[in-house]
Amino acid sequence: MAIKRILIANRGEIALRIHRAAREMGIETVAVHSTADADAMHVRLADHAVCIGPPAAKDSYLNVAAIISAAEITGADAIHPGYGFLSENARFAEIVEAHGLIWIGPKPEHIRTMGDKVEAKRTAGALGLPLVPGSDGAVSEIEDAKRIAAEVGYPVIIKAASGGGGRGMKVCTGPDELETLMQQAGSEAKAAFGDATVYIEKYLGNPRHIEFQVFGDGNGNAIHLGERDCSLQRRHQKVLEEAPSPVITPEERARMGGIVSKAMADMGYRGAGTIEFLWENGEFYFIEMNTRLQVEHPVTEAITGVDLVREQIRIADGLPLSVRQDELEFRGHAIECRINAEDPFTFAPSPGLVENFHAAGGLHVRVDSGLYAGYRIPPYYDSMIAKLIVYGRTREGAILRLKRALEEMAITGPKTNIPLHQALLEVDDFKTGDYTIKWLEEWLANR
Repeated sequence: MAIKRILIANRGEIALRIHRAAREMGIETVAVHSTADADAMHVRLADHAVCIGPPAAKDSYLNVAAIISAAEITGADAIHPGYGFLSENARFAEIVEAHGLIWIGPKPEHIRTMGDKVEAKRTAGALGLPLVPGSDGAVSEIEDAKRIAAEVGYPVIIKAASGGGGRGMKVCTGPDELETLMQQAGSEAKAAFGDATVYIEKYLGNPRHIEFQVFGDGNGNAIHLGERDCSLQRRHQKVLEEAPSPVITPEERARMGGIVSKAMADMGYRGAGTIEFLWENGEFYFIEMNTRLQVEHPVTEAITGVDLVREQIRIADGLPLSVRQDELEFRGHAIECRINAEDPFTFAPSPGLVENFHAAGGLHVRVDSGLYAGYRIPPYYDSMIAKLIVYGRTREGAILRLKRALEEMAITGPKTNIPLHQALLEVDDFKTGDYTIKWLEEWLANR
């Protein structure tokens, strides 16, 4: 391989995940860290470590000049961005490549295209992906907005063209409130993302969130690795994910998988990507594409046996896909719980000293975490501190294993949302897989 040393431009469990994959490939790693993360596990384990700034992300993990300098002084060949931070920043990808470094990610032009929600929808439609009915692009004039809304039928949703996470999104139930909500959505989008552009789509009443994992080699070959169900969400943030989805049939998987992999092949896509859909009444509707590794990638690894980070590194190094579509088998069921340092029901963050940490173990139980006893969880970043992933031959078996693993998982000091996951597993709707993207918030409001 040409890649001998990878700089990991991230922190936390994903930085440790990338380090592990690299070391198993005989590749050295460079950890970059803020002053707040000097004692992080991935920093301790990496072959080289460079401090790139103070705790604030804008001064460290988003500091492009510091990251590139760290790569140069340590002799890194490549940069892996993980997820979040700079992972979907097309300009950063271009700068990495301009400095003669290998970017372990998609082509910059594909990151840019899919990072703009309006352009992503236009591109997805051209590639044959099914779309939510709505505007062809940005909408600025109220008369145009009223016409589009009348065509697709109320309710409609107004969305920011840039960004996500629920900001710049407004549901409109009738023409009388359309102008006001467009202005509010535009203002929110401008404040959050620096771009007031909005577009309009049909509002789906109670869908599921289904996403397909894809991989391309950049030369017109692509595969899909099945779907994940990420419908258990709070404020548009995923809480628990599973693969395969309890509601998708093998025929639907094959049909949609064929559509998404052909789209990526036609696009010439390189590396890992996730195409996200809303699913309702047997129909898929494209919502966005993430041009990076996903937090929930381990459930796909569990049911396919494919190491997605290793595959990312191989493809970036110019090697072909390690598996053909007809060689892939989807076996069993996997579930991931995101373990956050927060109150399990008020969701107030709970950073601080980890007094004791015991990871769950046993057959088909995986914990991705940089925690250890004596580690102090910093207050500056996302509250996720671990991922608990279990696999079973059946969904029922996976749920029983997950219950056991959650009982075994011990984190003392900060509060965690482990009790929330334990409560969810006892609810009949979850046991039967009968839930949608609205279910969790409704259940929390009524418990």
